[in-house]
Amino acid sequence: MAQFGFENDIHNVLKLDMPITNAPMARWQRKASTSSAKAPLSPGNRSVSSSKTPNKTPGKNGKTQSTPSKVGGDRYIPTRNNKQMDVASFLLSKENDQIEANTSTQNQKAWSLNLNGYDLEEAKILHLSGKPLNAPEGYQNNLKVLYSQVPTPASSKKSRYISTVPERILDAPDIRNDFYLHLMDWGSRNILAVGLSNTVYLWDAATGTIMLLMRMEPDDYVSSVSWSKDGTFLAVGTSDCKVQLWDVEHQKRLRSMSSHTARVSTLSWNDHVLTSGSRSGHIHHHDVRVAEHHICTLIGHSQEVCGLKWSTDGRFLASGGNDNMVYVWPGVQEGTVNMQTPVQSFSEHQGAVKALAWCPWQTNILASGGGTSDRHIRIWNVSSGNCMSALDTRSQISSLLFAPNYKELISSHGFAHDNIIIWKYPSLTKVAELEGHEGRVLNMALSPDGSTVASVAADETVRLWNCFEKDPVKKTTQPTSSIIHQPIR
Repeated sequence: MAQFGFENDIHNVLKLDMPITNAPMARWQRKASTSSAKAPLSPGNRSVSSSKTPNKTPGKNGKTQSTPSKVGGDRYIPTRNNKQMDVASFLLSKENDQIEANTSTQNQKAWSLNLNGYDLEEAKILHLSGKPLNAPEGYQNNLKVLYSQVPTPASSKKSRYISTVPERILDAPDIRNDFYLHLMDWGSRNILAVGLSNTVYLWDAATGTIMLLMRMEPDDYVSSVSWSKDGTFLAVGTSDCKVQLWDVEHQKRLRSMSSHTARVSTLSWNDHVLTSGSRSGHIHHHDVRVAEHHICTLIGHSQEVCGLKWSTDGRFLASGGNDNMVYVWPGVQEGTVNMQTPVQSFSEHQGAVKALAWCPWQTNILASGGGTSDRHIRIWNVSSGNCMSALDTRSQISSLLFAPNYKELISSHGFAHDNIIIWKYPSLTKVAELEGHEGRVLNMALSPDGSTVASVAADETVRLWNCFEKDPVKKTTQPTSSIIHQPIR
């Protein structure tokens, strides 16, 4: 029996849910036993203990030390005097009163100046709301201020509006859809000449009148037209290897010049010298003043010459051919018979070069454009022979023009976009894109005042785009008249 009693005692001891008889009293039990002895809080909020144990013990020097009371000894509540209570009562009573904003702002500014020496609000590095801070008067900074919201003179200029709709559309029936021909030109007397099949029509842009200038045999066709510099004479290249010269005012053919052995696909004037390019690859100079007009032959192209353009100063002649070559020839010199050596030759194009244009304000700059296999616009410096820039237009280039009013470059395109693009020169960034033609654009011509460009396309239409009109606000500089040229009376 004693053995079973011992086992029961051990079993009871090992049970965790059995109370421990000789363990110290728990804290909550002590608080419960002493809660009946607590007294109400005094105004000082000091705890009162009912324990009879002394609250002072003797120190080392015989002095008594204050010990915390056993009951509530883990809390410290400070004593507040009457003055603090008055301040607290005042703050509570003024809590809901509005404080004047100006007074608060002035006080904060005064405190910031006294403590920091400057106002923190004005010294912020990042100011996310409102406009950026203006620099003090007289302050100069050599660095560019990127965050300034003050508009610069360049950004304050009015943006230029370019209409993408043609100002006028003219019919061009039976126009020959041939990439290598030049069938339109705009003269200095504001008359537009267009070659339609075996005829040449004139359209007066000032009056809107239309006139039939010439008609060929049904089996022949007009292959090129070009106005003289003064707009008096019109040169017409034909498929029967001839160059005809017409007096437009009297509607009379002055002469017919024969020297080529194939069709004349391109023409260009340089004062009294008329230059013609043929399918044979030869370039002929004609002096229209004399009976023996053929004064020189340039031999360089191995295939059809499809582009000719004299420079504005008459020093150079640029030629482009179906052999992907661009040649720059020297000007005509008296007494020379053949000039077979070009000044420059460029072979970078990978397609036929029909589009050629000289820069009016930089006489040594030539722009050329390639056909379907190339699609590049290239800018050449003929003095050094360097290619200054090249741009892939992703479309066949049929014509190039420089617009002097805004110093821009215009390109017309065939496959695959059939449009006209205006480029900023010399950066060649796209300014505008003119769409409307339903076939490839064959040629372009610029009006005498440089404000309107005419385009003729395989859709048998001529479209006039008014994209380069001068700004009327700009002041035009008038040349000062010399006293020598002033009339006496």
